[in-house]
Amino acid sequence: MTTNNNPDQSSTCPVCGSRLSPNATRCLVCGSSISKSTEKSSKKTEIKGPKVPSITIAWPLVIALVILFLAIGAGAVYAVMNQSGMVVEPSATPTVTTTATITITPTLTLTPTIEPTMTPLPDLEYVVQSNDSCLDIAFLFNVSVNSIVVRNNLSASCDNLVIGQTLMIPQPTPTPSPQPTATLSEVDSTLAACTTASYTVGAGDTLSTIARNYNVEMDAIREWNGMTSDIVYEGQPLVIPLCERLPTAGPTPTATNPPPYQAPSLLLPADGAPFTAANDTIALQWSSVGTLRSDEYYAVTVEDVTEGEGRRLVDYVTDTKFIVPTNFRPNSNVPHVLRWTVMVVRQTGSSADGQAIYQPGGNVSNPRTFIWWANVASTPSP
Repeated sequence: MTTNNNPDQSSTCPVCGSRLSPNATRCLVCGSSISKSTEKSSKKTEIKGPKVPSITIAWPLVIALVILFLAIGAGAVYAVMNQSGMVVEPSATPTVTTTATITITPTLTLTPTIEPTMTPLPDLEYVVQSNDSCLDIAFLFNVSVNSIVVRNNLSASCDNLVIGQTLMIPQPTPTPSPQPTATLSEVDSTLAACTTASYTVGAGDTLSTIARNYNVEMDAIREWNGMTSDIVYEGQPLVIPLCERLPTAGPTPTATNPPPYQAPSLLLPADGAPFTAANDTIALQWSSVGTLRSDEYYAVTVEDVTEGEGRRLVDYVTDTKFIVPTNFRPNSNVPHVLRWTVMVVRQTGSSADGQAIYQPGGNVSNPRTFIWWANVASTPSP
């Protein structure tokens, strides 16, 4: 491109492009006349080269490219650090809870002992001597006759031995000694048999409150956890030996009385039997209602019906027989009718003066009577 360095001092020919003086009217090269209009047009004529296109980039695109470049770079750095082990994955922190979980203490598992496999010993050689028999050879080597017969293909009776014959004697396979059995000590046995609970100390907990909640002695908790004092801290794991719980005091059992006994059956004497002064001993007998308890008795009542309520005898025995005392015998010559009954009673206490207090423990028997008088001159009818 030709450029006019001083457009005010020179111009160019519009035909050939030669430089002209400022006041030239004709081109000296091509001879063309120069007019002012031509000069002005020549001043406006320029030779321009090809124009370079301009590139315009928007700002959002630039920012996106920068972010993409940074992301690619960060990914490459992470991949390199992860392969080299420099990246540590974050782990979740467990939340400590104070909920007690009852767990069964696992039983100690003993590793079985592998018994060594015994390698069979090689056969022994024996040359048959004079007067040898299979029984003698078997006894000599402490093996069975059958093993010698089978090993040497002999007859079942083993009667075909030849002097000088070489026999193969199978050696008995040694029996391995039994391995000692591992046994638990007394302490380990107690630990394995005890049911325990896991507990994590919470805020405000003390060893005494924990022991009271589980009904376990504080000493037991200290011993099981190897503690030397009663101080516990929040978050401390404890093992609670549930097998050492204290016995719970229950209500005092109320003594229950057995059901009422049946009425005893009166046996002797027969109903209405007569007795005179000569019969000094009158034995009353009845059937047993069963085994009486230590506070139960038979209450025997003898009443003189002839004299009304004035003469009455009550006694308590554990036997099924009662001897009427002779001082209860009537003193008059008039026959007296006496009525007697038996029932089971139970002693419930004592009065202020030391007399036993009885309560009925069953039904009273049907009454019977007997006649008793002092004069033997006449015998009344029943």
